[in-house]
Amino acid sequence: MKTSELLVDAFGRVDGIVARVLAGLDREALNRRPGGTGNSIAWLVWHLSRGQDEQIADVAGAESVWASGGYADRFGFALDPADTGYGHSSSDVDAVRVGDAGLLAEYQHAVSAASQAYVGSLSDGDLDRVVDRRWNPPVTLGVRLISIVDDGVQHGGQAAYVKGLPAGS
Repeated sequence: MKTSELLVDAFGRVDGIVARVLAGLDREALNRRPGGTGNSIAWLVWHLSRGQDEQIADVAGAESVWASGGYADRFGFALDPADTGYGHSSSDVDAVRVGDAGLLAEYQHAVSAASQAYVGSLSDGDLDRVVDRRWNPPVTLGVRLISIVDDGVQHGGQAAYVKGLPAGS
């Protein structure tokens, strides 16, 4: 098996986690914040998707799905269109309210498809390319891709946990 095939599988698994979490959710369940201040499923899925989208676009030298698909306008959040959710305050999390799980699923699936197409085109040698010199040691493409998958799995698991909480929790 090629490394690119493993990466395609890994990104596909994040998409599968999200699809299972979003299945059957109504607006209330999607936007419920556990304990009143926790991260909602809508925020968790939006954030993992936005983070993946911008990071893949950056390393691929491409436009993000968020920008190319007009998703900033379609979601209509009161946030800067470049926002990915990193460092959000509680009021910022409140600004991420989604009326339809289908739109969120559509966006995440489009991000996953773009990510899988990109990683599927990589050779093993591509993974050694340094993509971020702000760290010591500098971050390679391979390390960045694993970090993106790790973030997606963690936030997807958090969203699954929130879905399983009893209403009112």
